[in-house]
Amino acid sequence: MSIFSRWREGLSRTSKAAFGQIASILGTSEITDETWDDLEATLIQADLGIDTASSVLDALKRLTRTEGMTRSEQLFSTLKAELRSRLISSPDLHFEHTPTVILVVGVNGSGKTTTIAKLSAKFVGEGKKVLLGAADTFRAAAVDQLQVWGDRLNLEVIAGAPESDPGAVAFNAVQAGIARSVDIVMVDTAGRLHTRFNLMEELKKVNRVVGKALPGAPHQVWLVLDATTGQNALQQARSFKDAVNVSGVILTKLDSSARGGMAFAIQRELGLPILFAGLGEKPEDLTPFDPDAFVDGILVNN
Repeated sequence: MSIFSRWREGLSRTSKAAFGQIASILGTSEITDETWDDLEATLIQADLGIDTASSVLDALKRLTRTEGMTRSEQLFSTLKAELRSRLISSPDLHFEHTPTVILVVGVNGSGKTTTIAKLSAKFVGEGKKVLLGAADTFRAAAVDQLQVWGDRLNLEVIAGAPESDPGAVAFNAVQAGIARSVDIVMVDTAGRLHTRFNLMEELKKVNRVVGKALPGAPHQVWLVLDATTGQNALQQARSFKDAVNVSGVILTKLDSSARGGMAFAIQRELGLPILFAGLGEKPEDLTPFDPDAFVDGILVNN
């Protein structure tokens, strides 16, 4: 399956729901105030957020005036180009440190632990040696889940006793990674509620402790966001970025979301690249984020 076909299939719900209305709005009529109102409402409904939707519309109105467009169907390709221009191309991931320490953060239910497993499978498939740290010590199920994935992938998992200090587990995982000469250490952290001050302070502590185990670590902090939570995910992203200097975002459950426009809001308001996107349940469905395929997948002109 080609990249574009895979993305279109994964984003079929998104394209049929909120974004799917755009093709009918931009039909064969003249551009009127009602066209702009309907388009703005649809973009907001698609989870771009009010600020991002307004910014997109302002840009389209300027282009309409400068290029002399009068028919609404002329707006479709212009909108597509405008949306694409607002997405940051994912950086190539170079794991220059041995080990490269990746801290994975996010709220409960975002798919964080499963995402770590999928990333591990990807990296192992690329010939890298991976070690996992189970620093989500408050949820025994999270440690067990990571251990199950570790067994399946034949990876070592460093864990502690239930409710033990997550910082100590993270420290031990990094030191074990150094001793075993692994390529990547991925540390699973407790699913913080971004509104809980004490939990976010503890996450900062884990971040600091990892740096004591290996100066310069963590080298990456990846935030896992559930695409189905819409604009609430943006609030989560702000809090985590402030707390632990998030370097990239992983969007999960894009295939089960009727929206997906929050990808634009994340990049406009936070400037964070989206590194990977979840387009299904299988490990290979966690794929590097492709801005062109994403826009093509959500904005299908039927």
